[in-house]
Amino acid sequence: MDIASILGLILCGVVFIFGILTSGGVSALGNFLDVPSIFITFGGSLCCVLASYSLQNFKEGLMSFRLVLKTPDNDTSVTIRKIIELSNIARKEGLLALEERAADLDDEFLKKGILLIVDGTDQELVRAIMDTELASIEERHKTKIGFWDALGAMGPAWGMIGTLVGLVNMLNKMSDPSAVGPGMATALITTLYGSLLANWVCTPVASKLRESNAEEARLKGIMIEGLLSIQAGENPRVIEEKLKAFLSPKDRESWDSENGGEPVG
Repeated sequence: MDIASILGLILCGVVFIFGILTSGGVSALGNFLDVPSIFITFGGSLCCVLASYSLQNFKEGLMSFRLVLKTPDNDTSVTIRKIIELSNIARKEGLLALEERAADLDDEFLKKGILLIVDGTDQELVRAIMDTELASIEERHKTKIGFWDALGAMGPAWGMIGTLVGLVNMLNKMSDPSAVGPGMATALITTLYGSLLANWVCTPVASKLRESNAEEARLKGIMIEGLLSIQAGENPRVIEEKLKAFLSPKDRESWDSENGGEPVG
């Protein structure tokens, strides 16, 4: 579980409720619950996004919220170690020995790359195929990110629509001064709901998915460079130095201290 995302979303709610309680007490919580406003803001936003996407992409977009709650398995050091291990196997036993090792890998992207070089595919063609695969993965991710961006944009818009509906109803009751205050409160609550939907949920989710996509693309880029270096028959030590360039200075220092300056494998 991704503690940062879960904690952040929960704390947003805590801060919001704490602000209500400190300004109006427990009884004030009821003032912020309005079923018609919820229906207009959340229902209208979701329906607009549904109209903008295919049903399959809409369902996948909603389900992608679960990805925010999971800790992404994107460890650069682990990926580099795995590639160096493969390079040592290829150097000692030949490229064909990688086929057996590929069966034990969980990463389908890396496995596909290994099988391509084992089959003797031209190096430029391997790069083209892997780059196309990476572009396809990023495109699928961007569709999910776009879902939350679109929902975040619709929230405030439908909040404003709900506010206008509330204002129309309020103005029709101007002859009753006692109805003006409650009517105005109801009108404004939809704008609040729209802002909460956009800034409490959609923007953080889209940002987290965007960050995860960038990190995954970076790791897959490392895999491509590593596999092409293995195919070219480069020395594992050279491959290690090449891939260490992807590490931050802190991680590089930690890498060197763990390995005592000696090549991995």
